Amino acid sequence: MAGTIEKRLQELGIDLPEAASPVANYAPWVVTGNQAVISGQITFWNGELQVTGRLGDGVSVEDGQKAARVCALNLIAQLRDACGGDLDRVVQAVKLTGYINCTPDFTDQAAVMNGASDLIFDVFQDRGKHARAAVGCAALPLGSAVEVDGIFEIK
Repeated sequence: MAGTIEKRLQELGIDLPEAASPVANYAPWVVTGNQAVISGQITFWNGELQVTGRLGDGVSVEDGQKAARVCALNLIAQLRDACGGDLDRVVQAVKLTGYINCTPDFTDQAAVMNGASDLIFDVFQDRGKHARAAVGCAALPLGSAVEVDGIFEIK
């Protein structure tokens, strides 16, 4: 029988992707004590990069929000792996950090990160309220528009 979070994903019409394997010498997630630390996730979906480019230079805030949402879906997929397949082990989303590939004059990083934050809250509800940072940067791996990592308390 599906757990509470899996049922919530179904209610929201969300099918998570398979958790991607790392492409270099790092772990996609690390569990230490009661925390799952999830490595940065970019906008891959079914093996294809979804949103590339720079905010403030051809990529709209709305497209950036969609990119952040894709990153958060990948983050949840990695978190599910870290929890042995049981997302009900998540006690609290602790912190998300969003890296926004943007021009030096772009200042709506927080609005872009809402795409990830809103999804985490929608899925985990009160357990999804989290601290966060939204940071502008000059470039991201493979030209991705957004990258998101996270820390979660688990049981």
